[in-house]
Amino acid sequence: MNIREAKNEIKDTIEAYLLKDETGSYVIPVEKQRPILLMGPPGIGKTAIMEQVSRECGINLVAYTITHHTRQSAIGLPFIREREYGGRNYSVTEYTMSEIVASIYEQIEKSGIQEGILFLDEINCVSETLAPTMLQFLQYKSFGTHRIPDGFVIVTAGNPPEYNKSVRDMDVVTLDRVKKIDIDADFEAWKEYAYKTGVHGSILAYLEIRRENFYHIRTEVSGRRFVTARGWEDLSRLIQVYEKLGKPVTANTTVQYLQDPEIAEDFAVYYELYRKYRDVYRIPEILSGWIPEEKETMQRAPFDEKLSLIGLLIDSLGNRFRSYAEDLELQRALFGILKEIKTGIKDPEMSVSGVLKQKRMQLQHELDRQTEAALLDKEQIRIRKKLLLLLSEAEKEEYTFAEIKAWFGKREAERKQAIEDTGNELTNAFTFLEQVFGEGQEMVIFLTELTAGYYSLKYVRECGNDTYYKFNRLLLMKDRRTELREDLLTMMEV
Repeated sequence: MNIREAKNEIKDTIEAYLLKDETGSYVIPVEKQRPILLMGPPGIGKTAIMEQVSRECGINLVAYTITHHTRQSAIGLPFIREREYGGRNYSVTEYTMSEIVASIYEQIEKSGIQEGILFLDEINCVSETLAPTMLQFLQYKSFGTHRIPDGFVIVTAGNPPEYNKSVRDMDVVTLDRVKKIDIDADFEAWKEYAYKTGVHGSILAYLEIRRENFYHIRTEVSGRRFVTARGWEDLSRLIQVYEKLGKPVTANTTVQYLQDPEIAEDFAVYYELYRKYRDVYRIPEILSGWIPEEKETMQRAPFDEKLSLIGLLIDSLGNRFRSYAEDLELQRALFGILKEIKTGIKDPEMSVSGVLKQKRMQLQHELDRQTEAALLDKEQIRIRKKLLLLLSEAEKEEYTFAEIKAWFGKREAERKQAIEDTGNELTNAFTFLEQVFGEGQEMVIFLTELTAGYYSLKYVRECGNDTYYKFNRLLLMKDRRTELREDLLTMMEV
């Protein structure tokens, strides 16, 4: 299965394991909750989906790469304790708490949440001395004498032997005690994640054209050459920062992340073309309503170039859609704070600035706690930091209640104007594609990519767009007519 399907399987399993009956006992007893084993190639996002699942379920995540551990750190250090048995004293070896088990209790203390996921990566690459400990762990959910707390679901991950020389085969006894999920590298599934996290448009456009280069591992005399989903995501972050700094992205740069020189060079060449297309096709002007008079040049362009053009339109609109979602969340938070201010200033000793300061300090404390407990993703942290900056700025202005209402109202008016501008840009993109390419495959691809994007779909659902609905209906009708035509031909053949 692909990474998206695996995520859903894990989430369903965790919800089933953590379901309690009317007595407060787990419906599936803890000893019958099989550890989950994710088996798949490296760098496809196994750790990333665990972070997503834990946040969506509202539970803890404690993650370790088990190959970084020795037997001592996994089961604890030995010490001698005096015990009395049958009236005689004996020296008995006991063990300090495992570092891994201790980390679980520390995470519970930080978050205040009793349930969670213990994720251990590279489970089938442990050393020979640690292997018996891992077998005990998978069978009895304990390290040495210390059990994993009830309410913590065990998820492990490993790589098939073709990707890692140090892989140890798991015997039937071990495999019969886990819930095994095999994962394959799949571009379409990764693309959903990439749109949501803002992977650079050049990478998404390139991989639409060169899908075979999304995940690639080959062995040559000189060594292994490979490209993984992790490599593309990390390269995306670097490109975005390099563009802000005005630094060039060359094959020497890309090969540091795409460790196959041929693919790295191919992408570097494409990246330069992508930047050129951005200027040649005048993307900002298209989104502002400009339609070129000479359409034939675009119509005769190679299909790869048309895909790049669509990618540029999607990328530019995507920034607008993400801003919409962020501004909406900020305004909702500010509106709630505005209501608290209205209540707070009834106290004669409290001013607007005083309430703002009190709220800002409360939110800062909450952010610090949630960040330390790893309960927030990067986007959530960024939005909360922006909210704190807004509150700090408003606090310094020493507004009256009427003034802070006006400040909020101005922000809301700007947000609504941005929604309208985004809608106009989306409509202009559709109009451009219709007038240049008609209702052909270019329009189908554009609409499909919009529908696949988390933020674009959120915008359309919440704000609407008549042009989007128009072309969506047309394409659905066209698909239905094609299906009916094929059914009719099949019946005639019979």
